[in-house]
Amino acid sequence: MARNNTVKADAHAPAVTALLANFAVEHPSRGWDDAVEREAHRTFANWAGCAIGPSHHETVEAALTAVQELQPSAQASLLGRPEKVDIASAALLNGISSHTWDFDDTHLKTIIHPAGPVASAVLALGEHLNIAGRELIDALVIGIEVSCRVGNAIYPDHYDRGWHITGTTGMLGSAAACSRLLGLDAARTQMALGIAASQPIGLREQFGTMTKPFHPGGAARVGLMSALMAKHGYTASLRALEAPRGLLQVFSDKTDWSQISEGLGQRWEAALNTYKPFACGIVIHPAIDGCVQLRNAHGLKAEDVARLTVKVHSLVLELTGKKTPTDGLQSKFSVYHSCAVGLIFGQAGEHEYTDEVVNRPDVLALRAKVEAVVDDRIDEAAADLTLHTTDGRELHVFVEHAIGSVDNPMSDAQLRAKFTGQADPVLGADKAGVAWALAMDIAQQPDLRAFIAAAT
Repeated sequence: MARNNTVKADAHAPAVTALLANFAVEHPSRGWDDAVEREAHRTFANWAGCAIGPSHHETVEAALTAVQELQPSAQASLLGRPEKVDIASAALLNGISSHTWDFDDTHLKTIIHPAGPVASAVLALGEHLNIAGRELIDALVIGIEVSCRVGNAIYPDHYDRGWHITGTTGMLGSAAACSRLLGLDAARTQMALGIAASQPIGLREQFGTMTKPFHPGGAARVGLMSALMAKHGYTASLRALEAPRGLLQVFSDKTDWSQISEGLGQRWEAALNTYKPFACGIVIHPAIDGCVQLRNAHGLKAEDVARLTVKVHSLVLELTGKKTPTDGLQSKFSVYHSCAVGLIFGQAGEHEYTDEVVNRPDVLALRAKVEAVVDDRIDEAAADLTLHTTDGRELHVFVEHAIGSVDNPMSDAQLRAKFTGQADPVLGADKAGVAWALAMDIAQQPDLRAFIAAAT
């Protein structure tokens, strides 16, 4: 049967696969300013806390049990746990754990969670290779840059198609970072990127299930394995990213190649990374911030609320429009539940997204009083809230920059409180404090052993 094989594509796209490969292995160690260096350490410490906290969650337990059926060698550690597994499985499992509570970092330009795929891979491989902390931070920054620049080139078209961009770019960042740790040359790193390009992971349909955190874990494992295969001579297309039937042009009608090349090695996406104060989808954060502000400013209790109207961008309801979540994972994608817990508890950490809280009568009652209205004049990162009280008052707040955003960042003290809130129940306060200090100073450590001992 005859077919029309004419699909719009750029046959003369720049050689970005080779460009990124050269960048990954040739950019000098610590080749960035102090702001990037600081954010890289904050990224690593935040990721570690997010991996430790849910390390005994049923999601991680199920994945670990499956891995153990393969009888893995004890090569690398699992944060928050005593077990060791092979390096590929450690990358997978730490990546899953770090995203299980949806509390991890976010590159707001693309909604990529960059550390999950990259940090999970470099910690596993780095432990096996006995690298210095400086090498880990170098690889982390490089890997995040590769992931996020590819994301910049295809967002939002790629995301709008239904891909989970964390997994579908994260395997490239992981491959680049692991290639650097392995000391591969640019040619073999180009192969690693090409191998990873045939393994994109992540569909937005999976949001609200255990498979969403699989995406960064799977991407971490893909990137690590791709680098190892390239090390041993496995080959791929030299133009796996940019070719007409390569990854980016298959992924997206938008392919802004300049987003990959312009300022590469000079302007850093890692400097724009942000950290979640709330354990849910990032697009709900402005609404929660507004609820907490209203609660605290006016001393509100649940029974004081007659109704709450939240005006948001259409993406908010597309991603988090679940009106009647029945379990904790679903509630992370419910603007209605999130507003209710923000008003009741004045926070929205992991404890506010448990199965028990989702089904509490007071939460159910207040959730029913929340109305979310689409207004695309409002930015994705903003929210407009109007609350009517039972005694007739009308209260209003507009949140332009939510806490945790680039314009309203979490302080080191707030990040530490978030870390200890997750890690203390798992490790104990003393070990958690040591793990935090070592994570924030990891580039100065001669190896990773002290950090891993404190964090497991």
